Amino acid sequence: MMKKFKTSDGLMLAYSDTGTGTPVLCLPGLTRNSNDFNFLAPHMEDVRLIRMDYRGRGESDYDPNWQNYSVPVEARDVVELLDHLELDKAAMIGTSRGGMISMVLAMTAKNRLSGVLLNDIGPVLDVRGLALIADYIGRKPAYKTFAEAAADRPRVMPEFANVPYERWLAEVSGQYFETPEGLALRYDAKLRDAVIGTLTADAPDLWPFFDAMQGLPLALLRGANSNLLSRDTVAEMQARRPDMIFAEVPDRGHIPFLDEPESLSVIAKWLEKIQ
Repeated sequence: MMKKFKTSDGLMLAYSDTGTGTPVLCLPGLTRNSNDFNFLAPHMEDVRLIRMDYRGRGESDYDPNWQNYSVPVEARDVVELLDHLELDKAAMIGTSRGGMISMVLAMTAKNRLSGVLLNDIGPVLDVRGLALIADYIGRKPAYKTFAEAAADRPRVMPEFANVPYERWLAEVSGQYFETPEGLALRYDAKLRDAVIGTLTADAPDLWPFFDAMQGLPLALLRGANSNLLSRDTVAEMQARRPDMIFAEVPDRGHIPFLDEPESLSVIAKWLEKIQ
């Protein structure tokens, strides 16, 4: 059962808060929700694991103004959740969109961060991945059931290998609702309007936001077959942050599930550095 808190503009946003120890706030991908971290959660010992549904996703309220589906507003929501929980700071695990939010927070509210782990995201986004996002976001799934969607995952996501059917079934169950009319989105379709405009605009320079994380414990995971985070971008990130803990996760695209041995090793090393 998820809890809810009210934002400064009146929306009720959902979150879960379990465990004790180092506060770690998990920020999901663009169209995703707190289920992104279902596979990681059983491995997080001695951690206060906080998971958030952004506005318009999961169990959170949809925003009547779709223009508020933006990284700056979502970053503000993260700070307000920390305030609600009376936490001075937390470590961020940012998957894709969540990593962008984490970088914005490093620029705007660095004192609220105790560390950042980026899951398959960096300051430069590969155009191949952006094109795929533009193609699927906000569109009703064609599948009738979770089982049908899971069975088709190896075909539509060939960058993932050696993933059993049961994992794909769990994955799609967290991303969609099953209804008599077929699968339905677990997020506001208006998110498409908010995102398409940003995809067609000139890309902003995000390197200053990456550099703003200087001094914070930093880690990076890259799916070996990622179509959003290139090896060239990773190389530049490593050059700027030689202390960044890094691993490439084999047989994974965008995004690693976070319970792979390589992922868990990086997360453990990163957590050791969190104060």
